[in-house]
Amino acid sequence: MQRDYTRNTPVPQSVDTSSLDTLVTEGINPRTRDLDAMDLESALRLMNDEDALVPAAVRVEIPAIARAVLLAEASLRAGGRLIYVGAGTSGRLGCLDAAEIPPTFGMEPGFVIGVIAGGDAALRSSVEGAEDAPEAGAAAVQALGVSERDTVIGIAASGRTPFVVGALAEARRRGARTVGLANHQPSELEAHAEVTIVPLVGPEVISGSTRLKSGTSQKLVLNMISTLTMVRLGKTYGNLMVDLRPTNEKLRHRARRLVAEVVGCSRDEAETLLVAAGGRAKTAMLIGLAGLDAAGAEAQLEAAGGRLRAALERARGDAG
Repeated sequence: MQRDYTRNTPVPQSVDTSSLDTLVTEGINPRTRDLDAMDLESALRLMNDEDALVPAAVRVEIPAIARAVLLAEASLRAGGRLIYVGAGTSGRLGCLDAAEIPPTFGMEPGFVIGVIAGGDAALRSSVEGAEDAPEAGAAAVQALGVSERDTVIGIAASGRTPFVVGALAEARRRGARTVGLANHQPSELEAHAEVTIVPLVGPEVISGSTRLKSGTSQKLVLNMISTLTMVRLGKTYGNLMVDLRPTNEKLRHRARRLVAEVVGCSRDEAETLLVAAGGRAKTAMLIGLAGLDAAGAEAQLEAAGGRLRAALERARGDAG
């Protein structure tokens, strides 16, 4: 469970806290007991040593992460959504990942959504008690009109955050695909998740501060889920983000560079292709590579499910 350790706020009596002492995420790390007595560089090296444990813990969970990617892909292909739900750090990480999908991969806003306990105000500051109400999590899912087409990922380091448990339970009741991402096992999320991802990173450098290793592991997992889902949806060509939206000068420069790289032309020629394609980098690439007009390139991309490689093969096959 994510807490605000800068305040000494009593936990509401309605919340069962009897299991908190048994959580790995609340444990005391024996390697960092003398952290406040260390010189600065030694303390930093110790934090770095602890952080180095995270990728290995995530790697163990790759089979479960792969299943989560397949669920998310199926939802988005069916016109559904990928929805992250969390509280505190976990919620902020979900919202961050969701916010970065449209500019990076050209996905329309509203298909990857982040929900945080306490609403948007909780993105910038702690909203006390927001995580303690399962009915609020259920209400958030209801407000989104979650259905069987959606995939909902509940994120909670402890695996027991009431807001997240309530949201995942309601999503499952509505027929949505459900995934739990936690850092403790067993967890309450397991009862409501088709897939559970549990990077066991051990006690934090600062006991209970799950913004550290737990949060880092969650960020890595969310990176993997969203990135590989987008790759499978055809949002990349090789390792190039060919579906990016050139909404600022940096992205416009990147689009010109990518079109020039893929087509093998000058930056000026790439700009001409982009204009012909209405600013869509992937369409511009197919125009340049296959000699199609914009409408023909768009038709080939649609027939290939948005995958540039497959569209190019189709276009070359038609030409042959």
